[in-house]
Amino acid sequence: MKRIVFLVAALLAMPGLAQAWWNDDWGYRKKITIDAQQLQQGGVTPVAEGLVLVRLHTGNFSFFADLGEKGKDLRFMAGDDKTPLKFYIEKIDTVNEMALIWVKLPKDIATADEPMFWMYYGNPKAVDGQDAPGIFDVAQAVAYHFEAGPVKDATAYANQPATATQTVVEGGAIGEAGGFNGSQSIRIAATPAIQMAVEFGWTVSAWVKIDQAQTDGVIFARDGLILSVRGQTPVLEVNRKQLVSSADLNLATWQYLSVAGNKDGFTLYVDGKPVGILPASVPSLLGDMSIGAAVDGSRGLVGAVDEFGIAKVARDQNYLQFAAMMQGQSSALLNYGEDSTPDSEEGGESYLMSTLDNVTVDGWVIIGILGVMFIVSTLVIVSKAIVLNRTRSENKKFEEAFSQLGAKNISNLDHQDEDGQEDYDESPLLLSLTGNHAAFAGSSIYRIYHVGVQEMNKRLAKSVGAEAADQGLSAQALNAVKASMDGVLVRELQKLNSQMVLLTIAISGGPFLGLLGTVVGVMITFAAIAASGEVNVNAIAPGIAAALAATVAGLGVAIPALFAYNYLGSMIKAVTADMHVFVDEFVAKLAEQHS
Repeated sequence: MKRIVFLVAALLAMPGLAQAWWNDDWGYRKKITIDAQQLQQGGVTPVAEGLVLVRLHTGNFSFFADLGEKGKDLRFMAGDDKTPLKFYIEKIDTVNEMALIWVKLPKDIATADEPMFWMYYGNPKAVDGQDAPGIFDVAQAVAYHFEAGPVKDATAYANQPATATQTVVEGGAIGEAGGFNGSQSIRIAATPAIQMAVEFGWTVSAWVKIDQAQTDGVIFARDGLILSVRGQTPVLEVNRKQLVSSADLNLATWQYLSVAGNKDGFTLYVDGKPVGILPASVPSLLGDMSIGAAVDGSRGLVGAVDEFGIAKVARDQNYLQFAAMMQGQSSALLNYGEDSTPDSEEGGESYLMSTLDNVTVDGWVIIGILGVMFIVSTLVIVSKAIVLNRTRSENKKFEEAFSQLGAKNISNLDHQDEDGQEDYDESPLLLSLTGNHAAFAGSSIYRIYHVGVQEMNKRLAKSVGAEAADQGLSAQALNAVKASMDGVLVRELQKLNSQMVLLTIAISGGPFLGLLGTVVGVMITFAAIAASGEVNVNAIAPGIAAALAATVAGLGVAIPALFAYNYLGSMIKAVTADMHVFVDEFVAKLAEQHS
């Protein structure tokens, strides 16, 4: 019984062990999974110790700024998080945020419950850990990536070209490619390391793109074997025997061509699928080789070649089809998980946090500006709401008191200004927050009334005696009093409407700023995808979602500001109407008593 309990406990602990952090010196990691379902639909299984191409861009990786110089801190681990995987960085550009990395899969990848591996990064003290020759098996004799600069063999055999006149062209199947104009070629001298012996078989493969139909353009030639394109049709020639492909090449499209020879004959593949078999005795090929033309320089190819390789073994269909599916520009075989830290391993991120993680620097700049606008508009909304509520409340109290006055005692509510009253008059918010206890201190109508009474008193001469008898006011005097009150009314309106323009700016400018951030984010996402050559939903969706975050932020600023603007505007209109009515009422009572 104890053994069973121990076994169950061990099995339960295994998933946790598989998720253990490989090395605490590395701050981040990303889970990369091979889409086994998509492979199964094509009748393909992952190749043990095969190569996968990791294409990083802003759509699936947002932390280029956290990478070491030239990706020196990158490491790849098998699914057990213990076995280091050999890798080679063909291209990395942290400014334009894209990278192309070759990774050698573990031996048990085909039998794993989940075919996946880990990418670690974020260790500034790390040294470069890539191993370019180590990613290839011993059978791979030649591998030309056609990177910028002279053509170099990436394998440990170092089979460098004897001559190479091709040009480096952008937009290759993977990074740069070799361009041929019909008179350019690459010649490889025969060496013992690249003898294509009949007893083991051999394979020649390359990504090829033609923009026009070919007269008879040679892709590869050695001794009596020639792989060429006539029109748009691949043709294999072996000692004057021909195999014409059953499928044509598409113009302006990268396609994976390969030829495998063994003791039974030759098989021609396009994109990993057989398009013809030529039964013939396979010769041992020992002479010089040529890419882009025949060995004598004739029959030149007009097109481009990328990822040329020679293997001293006949690769099977599964191997070649896996390579074609994995390396293609439209490949979606790799699914990129979220970036995690040791602290975040206990729980997953929400979709919202995942989206925010993918927001680019320019997006954060726009969101930051919108954040400032949101804070400013919020302050305006809160301050205006406080002032208007206090004003309406005090106006109501004053109107109730004024309605009780007769025409003869119209000035009874007036009182002398207190010390510092000017400061309160200049700042309605200060008055509302400090709660000045003077009668009707927060009333805009009282301030109009106060000026009206002062102007009235200036124009009335008091008689001397026990009972004061007021003199009458002329029509001109009444108009002067009304003009003074109208002036105060206008200034009160200016105070009430002050800073409301900031809400208008937030309402109209917020969505447009958000749209600007979205457009820039989408541009960067598509530019990164174009540079990396990977086109699929998994590559596009994260970048687009992050770009839309700026629009959400813009709407988040504009919508509350819009609601508040309409509500505060209605309150200001009500206060304005009350002030206009009071001016007319005051002047009418004044005229009744003193005209």
